[in-house]
Amino acid sequence: MPPNMERLHIADMHAPVITLGPGRRFVVWVQGCCFDCPGCTSPQWRTADGGVFTEVEELSQIICQTPDIQGLTISGGEPMLQAGTLAHLVQIVRRNRSLSVICYTGFDLKALENDKEPGRMKLISLCDVLIDGPYIAALNDNRGLRGSSNQQVHFISDCYAGMKDTFVSGPRRMQLAFSGDDLLAAGVPPQGFARDLNLMTH
Repeated sequence: MPPNMERLHIADMHAPVITLGPGRRFVVWVQGCCFDCPGCTSPQWRTADGGVFTEVEELSQIICQTPDIQGLTISGGEPMLQAGTLAHLVQIVRRNRSLSVICYTGFDLKALENDKEPGRMKLISLCDVLIDGPYIAALNDNRGLRGSSNQQVHFISDCYAGMKDTFVSGPRRMQLAFSGDDLLAAGVPPQGFARDLNLMTH
């Protein structure tokens, strides 16, 4: 790989998505996670296997050339395992498009701030909203854009500061799309969604 040719390990990507933040968004799901949350909705994205490696420059062009999107949402997998490279991606994208950024992480924000790892600090600083904390199935209250009530919504910028209800207590929606031959479900699943989807597809 040539020098400075950064790559991201990507599980999937899709646009436009209207269920993971306000407006029409480009969503990047990264591959690989250090958590093992019971009830995880995407266990296939936890391992280092699977997914594809995508050059940051190439991905930034794809995002910037996607019409009619207002934001970028980063999820996974665990984004903080590739934080420095994701921060670089966001910087490149924002040179060309004025997009808001929402990021999900299983890490606690205070722990990340105490750790002070430069790549993670840079990514956090570039986010408009950070949703932190592990998913705990017993605390899934079926509300908002976080999976369980222990997860906190941090408004890093003022971009969505007036939309707290949307993130914390608003209704959940799911969006279905094909990614190759696979069916991609984008959003924070409402309770019973997996059962209902199974009934629909079988």
